Amino acid sequence: MEPAVWGQLVSWPSLVVQLAIALVAIAIRRRYLSELSDIPGPFWASITRLWHVFVILEGQQNLRLKALHRKHGHFVRIAPREVSVSHPEARWILQDDLFKADWYKVTSVPDRRFQNPMSTTDPKKKKALSKHFARGYGLSQVLQHEVRVDENIRELLHWLNVFAKDQKPMDLGNFVTFTTFDNVGSVFLSKPFGFIKAGCDIGGTLKNNVALSKFAAVAGFFLIPLRILVNPLTSGMMFLPMGHLYRTTSNAMRVRMKDHGSERDILSQWLREWERHPKLTLRQIEAQLNVNVGAGAEPVSTAIQSTIYHIIQYPTALAKVRAEIADAQENGLCLGDVVSFRDANRLPYLQACIKESLRMFSPTTMGLPRKVPEGGLTIGSRFFTKGTILSVSSQVIHASTEIWGPDAGQWKPQRWLIGDTRDMEKNWLVFSAGYMTCPGRHFAMMQIVKVTASLIRDFDFDRVDPKKAWKWQANFTALTHSWPVWVRHYSGDSETSRASPGQQCDVATGRFDADKSVRVEPTPIAS
Repeated sequence: MEPAVWGQLVSWPSLVVQLAIALVAIAIRRRYLSELSDIPGPFWASITRLWHVFVILEGQQNLRLKALHRKHGHFVRIAPREVSVSHPEARWILQDDLFKADWYKVTSVPDRRFQNPMSTTDPKKKKALSKHFARGYGLSQVLQHEVRVDENIRELLHWLNVFAKDQKPMDLGNFVTFTTFDNVGSVFLSKPFGFIKAGCDIGGTLKNNVALSKFAAVAGFFLIPLRILVNPLTSGMMFLPMGHLYRTTSNAMRVRMKDHGSERDILSQWLREWERHPKLTLRQIEAQLNVNVGAGAEPVSTAIQSTIYHIIQYPTALAKVRAEIADAQENGLCLGDVVSFRDANRLPYLQACIKESLRMFSPTTMGLPRKVPEGGLTIGSRFFTKGTILSVSSQVIHASTEIWGPDAGQWKPQRWLIGDTRDMEKNWLVFSAGYMTCPGRHFAMMQIVKVTASLIRDFDFDRVDPKKAWKWQANFTALTHSWPVWVRHYSGDSETSRASPGQQCDVATGRFDADKSVRVEPTPIAS
């Protein structure tokens, strides 16, 4: 057909009109004719994924999701084919062997050639691949590296001593993050990245990681453009946001291939597994290493910060933790400059404070999405057909009054020490559940209990501005920040250590009220 004739038949205005009609038709079908049309939620969420993307980039999706569930109930539609679930049966979505949503494919780092257990959506394939890495994550194996973790914690203690002596405000969150990143380097690669020793963000790596976290959280919804942008060429040129970290892992892989018997770290253990099992590839090992380096440090830092942030606001709880440590010291425990994992695990009240702090603010803020299988799935009295994506947010579940009772919004460590806690344990989703339970949970808990016990035992922390809550950026995970503190050496006679039994400090007024538990809701920010 001649161009002139075609131009007479089809004009740009007519194309625009036809496109508009098509988009309106799609919107009407998704909004009113979908099998999910009866599920309440934001108007735009029923039409386009962009609503969810905006909320993620805004950095407040944890608060948004909790508010939506308070308003609408157990099921909230957050995308045309995705429903956020807060029903008490929600944990079964994670515990069952359901396929993960395609979003997880974004975690094949640095590009799609590098498959790992997290990026593998088929539960059977994921389990088979995970078996090759499982031994390196075992508690007995992790404890073999405790001495390396201690070295980095000592560097953190050094900086605390410096700030205590100089009486300058300390950005505790940054220094904890430096420590957790270096712990990953020490345990997986036998060498820390150098952040905590330098006391700074080398090459802006961690700052870039915040942007990377935001990018990854939304890029999983746009896999085709992602594969064009992140490809073998860009990864081969090391054109990556976390260049310092990935260069370190890549170099470690090359060096270790020549002699991986001389080091006793997790990477060497995986390489020995590769020698025994030809189906395991070097790319899969490097992919798993990259996931641990890129995503294994910030959630642990947030967990440590959450625990300390909550404990120091409750004088009674702080006094109880310190009394528990003092009793342990009288029995020959908790005496080293860094509290050992073995000793810290013998502090039940501290353990309760950690669990409660992570319930109140768990590091993973995004809902974990699963696909409904063939034959459908029923949650409560609602049936969902094949292909529907159901997502479960730990922060939403942890705020449920149906699961945790009317005091779900209150920080109460004692809930973990009274009666049968097995049902609470099942709904404590900090490390997810089922076949996607976090493999690094033992390594994470070792750091959390050791750092918390050591810092609470030896230092007093006062927020520079008690009226100003911390901040965070909630993408897939949340990294807390901006709560500078004054640091003092704890001498055993500070005012907080003399709080009377049964008292709690009202964070808003500073008054002590008998047996009062105060709700602490951090103030969000979009960084």
